[in-house]
Amino acid sequence: MIIRRADRGDAAALAAIHGHYVRDTLVTFTTEVKSTGDWRGEICGATPVFVAEEAGKVLGYGTFSAFRAGPGYAATAEHSVYLAKGCAGRGIGRALMNAVERAAAEAGIDVLIAGISGANPDAVSFHKHLGYVQTGRLEKVGRKQGQKLDLVLMQKNLPPHGDLD
Repeated sequence: MIIRRADRGDAAALAAIHGHYVRDTLVTFTTEVKSTGDWRGEICGATPVFVAEEAGKVLGYGTFSAFRAGPGYAATAEHSVYLAKGCAGRGIGRALMNAVERAAAEAGIDVLIAGISGANPDAVSFHKHLGYVQTGRLEKVGRKQGQKLDLVLMQKNLPPHGDLD
């Protein structure tokens, strides 16, 4: 498995991976599926998108984006990591998070935020193992598939200048 920057040719795979979570799960509160074209735009955007690839197949992706608007939040970002079906438990998420954390630190990000659906306890455990600390839980702020969902907030303070070795 390799971790690399996504390119425009990965857009359909990213749309398929993320689309599954949007349509079929409570992992994200998002209800609008991004198209392949939307993903091409994301890939060409200001922040990097990383993919895990094995034998020419995209197994997952990770990225980060602004946490909130305004200059006071410039050194804080929120990340996203999603894996293709059947890829959990193989170290892929950890490898993607390493790439995301390194790139974020190199971009001057001091803190990464994880916004996790309360319906996804595996993600809470995953982040805890990576050194994230739960800093809040917002009750019933998400709505999807007729359910009211909690949002678990976790954060990790990054070492300066991408020194994550």
